[in-house]
Amino acid sequence: MVDNIGSQAKAVEQPVFRGIRDIYQQVLVLQDKTIIAVPEDGNVIPISLMNIPCRDESLEKDKGNPIYLGIAETQLCLCCENSRGQPILKLEERDIMELYRTQKAEKSFVFYRNETGNISTFESAAYPGWFICSAVEKGKPITITKDVGRDNTAFYFDLRD
Repeated sequence: MVDNIGSQAKAVEQPVFRGIRDIYQQVLVLQDKTIIAVPEDGNVIPISLMNIPCRDESLEKDKGNPIYLGIAETQLCLCCENSRGQPILKLEERDIMELYRTQKAEKSFVFYRNETGNISTFESAAYPGWFICSAVEKGKPITITKDVGRDNTAFYFDLRD
């Protein structure tokens, strides 16, 4: 399968499926409509994330590869929105392919993916300087932070078959 995250977004038939875990070897699971980081073991079924490029050419070029992120086998996509004057990360029911087909980006759903070796970070396009993060404590929700030095923003984002 071709990885569709390159800076030159081409027409794609479907999203790429990836496994995701943080640097503490916690995998992500879906609990109700919340993504939780839990220790990787045989008793949990981690989510696969779908990702597909954002085709809006007007987005900043130096931030990373703009992508949409969704949870496989659901109609749930990750987005950032304002809550009491601060951005929050949430899941919203949307078709990731519908987001992809839209020429103008819905910035609340766009994340800039940056890679250093096999580690990825995901910065919100709607809230520059805010990154998807996990807590060191097990069983905590995935959130968004601007305190990159204190909170974990590094993830392994591996292709799934």
